[in-house]
Amino acid sequence: MSGPLRGVLVADFSRILAGPYATMLLADLGADVVKVEAPGGDDTRGWLPPVRDDVATYYLAVNRNKRSLVLDLTDPGDLTLAHRLADRADVLIQNFRPGALRRFGLDHGTVTARNARLVYASISGFGDAGGADLPGYDLMVQAAAGLMSLTGDADGPPYKAGVAVFDVIAGLHAAVGILAALRHREETGRGQHVTVDLLSSALSGLVNHTSAYVAGAAAPHRMGNAHPSIVPYEPLPTADGELVVIAGNDGQFRTLCGVLGVPELAGDARFRGNADRVAHRDELRSLLVAALSRRGSADWFAELRAAGVPCSPINSVAEGVALAQGLGLEPVVTAGGVPGIRNPIGLSGAPPRYDLPPPELDEHGVELRAWLAAE
Repeated sequence: MSGPLRGVLVADFSRILAGPYATMLLADLGADVVKVEAPGGDDTRGWLPPVRDDVATYYLAVNRNKRSLVLDLTDPGDLTLAHRLADRADVLIQNFRPGALRRFGLDHGTVTARNARLVYASISGFGDAGGADLPGYDLMVQAAAGLMSLTGDADGPPYKAGVAVFDVIAGLHAAVGILAALRHREETGRGQHVTVDLLSSALSGLVNHTSAYVAGAAAPHRMGNAHPSIVPYEPLPTADGELVVIAGNDGQFRTLCGVLGVPELAGDARFRGNADRVAHRDELRSLLVAALSRRGSADWFAELRAAGVPCSPINSVAEGVALAQGLGLEPVVTAGGVPGIRNPIGLSGAPPRYDLPPPELDEHGVELRAWLAAE
């Protein structure tokens, strides 16, 4: 193993998305991640199509650089091996319902009584108090946290985001918490309990909207693709399609107006400052649409980009990957012949590694069982 986390053993009892995403990030950075699976395997192995070589691409997305070990926690022999893995690990991460691992002696209190240096990370949907009985599915959290109330047309129904965004954010928060706890252990010699729940991650991830409510007593609501505090900041129609156009400050707005051939708008009292533009968003939008209708999206994108105005075509996922490739970001990596999206963290001295493909179920069971059985 190589990387800044070389020598860190992670006992990964998590499944589906938030936990596996966190542990894949750690594995990319050099941690030795043992993916513990029930005999039926991680649920995402069965979330198909789409597939690659009959393996669900959902599973492939978050499980590279790991070793798979099947353990049936109801089997005494397997449970002994699970305890031994927890005793040897630097990190244990799990996303069972709160309290579910207590009957197996794999809860935080029991495990850390034997392994005080262990960083024990728990991911739940709604915490371990009043929401302990609620399953932690991302769609539930998008609904419960308020994201769906913000997504969709102003006069239309609520919509979910196109990806399990709060699972991903919770996974990131878990990884950050684990790294902070490992750093703290370097100073104290002791691990600690890292807790992350999807609802808290969601409320943090709603940033300006939750701030509008708790700090500004405002009530965020659906606005389609518009922004509550910046105008323009949305897709606008051109002669042949839509183009995302943004003026994040007054200078960008003046430049935008100049490129569009309507420089007088920048001096109009209704649009001079951002607050003015927000107050008169409908009037401004119609004027910008009229100017943009003279040419197509590709032409405007080229001119606005050259002038430094934030803008973008609305791409498909394929076009988004192609754009990253064209910009030299090298988005696609291959681990053991299986392509995936690279770890987004760049490190100049110890970059992420891509050594192992997502494992087959119990692919490393023989070697790991032998290692755990040895005294």
